[in-house]
Amino acid sequence: MTGNLLKGKKGLIFGALNEHSIAWKVAERAVEEGAEIVLTNTAVSIRMGNISELADKCNTIVIPADATNVADLENLIDKTMEHFGGSFDFILHSIGMSPNVRKGRHYDDLDYDFLQKTLDISAISFHKVIQVARKKDALNEWGSIVALSYIAAQRTLYGYNDMADAKALLESIARSFGYIYGREKHVRINTVSQSPTPTTAGNGVLGLGDLMSFAENMSPLGNASAEDCADYVLTLFSDFTRKVTMQNLYHDGGFSSMGMSRRAMRTYEKGMRFEDVQEHQYPFGKTDE
Repeated sequence: MTGNLLKGKKGLIFGALNEHSIAWKVAERAVEEGAEIVLTNTAVSIRMGNISELADKCNTIVIPADATNVADLENLIDKTMEHFGGSFDFILHSIGMSPNVRKGRHYDDLDYDFLQKTLDISAISFHKVIQVARKKDALNEWGSIVALSYIAAQRTLYGYNDMADAKALLESIARSFGYIYGREKHVRINTVSQSPTPTTAGNGVLGLGDLMSFAENMSPLGNASAEDCADYVLTLFSDFTRKVTMQNLYHDGGFSSMGMSRRAMRTYEKGMRFEDVQEHQYPFGKTDE
């Protein structure tokens, strides 16, 4: 279903790479709901991905920018305001990358230069985006800024590695800057803690398939897809959520409130029965022959 949820609104979307990206889905849905948008990503990502196709579909432009580079962000905000003819209404930060994850470095054997890059790309860039936008007075009164997070910011999930630290910092930035920007101009800042999602970045997480299966079995509503996430993010850009700010909002089918579901328990019981059989057949452990 489409309507006019964002009619008359204008926004800047970071992080669309290809059709699997949550940012890609947000861009499509925002335009369907009446918004005008500008797309941005790094120059390398623009060359690697299909963002130009998305720009054509959404009748807009792509402005290259490294979100960790303040000069790039200043140029991006200036050109976005030039394109829109003034200030705009919303920003989506959908950026995350860990060199440690990509290189297979475990959390107890991190490369600290890689860690600095993880934090800068995945979290500190959020602060830089907000700070530049605020200094340039880029957002309209009652504007909205949203970043994508994950429950590993609160809970230990093996394989998410130093990205968990980055997401915790990301959520803290939303709270700290949410107070300042909200007090000054009623701009609200929130993070959305999404279900594990098979995006290009998500697929780099160790055991993502198993994690998705586990979350699906634990969540009473099942995992939220990238399309589901886009619909939810649009509500946060709309005027219907004007008094929602400084929140980490779980969009995960109920996973974050669960302890143990019946489906997960059955899976656990099956695994235990299998182990009992193995123990009976091979009481001293199975060896290769």
